[in-house]
Amino acid sequence: MAKFGRTPARIPKWYVVLRNMGHWILAQLFFGFMWLVKLLPADAAINTVEKLGRWFGMRYQRTRRARENLTRAFPDKSADEIETILDDMWGNLSRTAAEYAYLDKIFDFDPEQPEGGRFEVVGIDNFVELREHDGPAICFTAHTGNWEMLTVAAAAYGLNITALFRPPNNPYISRSVLAARRTAMGHLVPSKAGAAFALADIMREGGKVGMLVDQYYKRGVPVTFFGRETLGNQLLAKLVRQFDCPVYPARCIRLPEGRFRIELQNKLEIPRDAKGRPDVERLTQKVNDVVEDWVREYPGQWLWLHKRWK
Repeated sequence: MAKFGRTPARIPKWYVVLRNMGHWILAQLFFGFMWLVKLLPADAAINTVEKLGRWFGMRYQRTRRARENLTRAFPDKSADEIETILDDMWGNLSRTAAEYAYLDKIFDFDPEQPEGGRFEVVGIDNFVELREHDGPAICFTAHTGNWEMLTVAAAAYGLNITALFRPPNNPYISRSVLAARRTAMGHLVPSKAGAAFALADIMREGGKVGMLVDQYYKRGVPVTFFGRETLGNQLLAKLVRQFDCPVYPARCIRLPEGRFRIELQNKLEIPRDAKGRPDVERLTQKVNDVVEDWVREYPGQWLWLHKRWK
């Protein structure tokens, strides 16, 4: 793996030094803030971070992109409704970030007593079905609710899932987050060159993988999302075509009073071509349709900051 700061020769060394210095300073501020957060009880800390996140987030420059995305997706919503969704998005995102520090404290789900605690689970039969499935399988989700809880929930049911994830851009924060995720969430495959081959190798051995599917992919296949054409990542569909395996949608819904609902939905009916093989384009569209339904139901819990359309 290349060391932090290694760049093509055309970039001046002074720029690399300044960039890495900036990354380091931001990382130390982040680590210091998270250290202070952990001094507080979990709920008090998470609520405090949420309030700060809403205030700063609504003033953050990239919120403009999120506002444009929302206007494209919901042309009939008023300006006030758009601003409410944006504010809720920052509240959800801030809570998700703070909850990293308390995963071991807030995840209190017990499969033997599913009615108690912060978590409720929908689709327990699907968890059992997936766990007992002999062979490769895929779970997919989106950046909605606290999506990081899904892998932790899978582990509670004895599901060994290797998750594809995108590391943060800051390399120092990325190392810390990766270490925390490996501790709490099992096996991980960074989303970079070679990730598709790594997932295929895992599935070839009968493994189960999970992935986020709701981002724009410039080398993707055309799909319609909220009535607008965009490019969707066909990796999931290509893996299904290769292994002809089941696909389960999964999501986390944030509930009032710091609670969550984990859903493992029924496996998808796989669209097939004239020869009976999984159809890559139609399956990619179907996956995007599922995500759109989720976002329409809880628009304030989705990450609108991503570039989703051209």
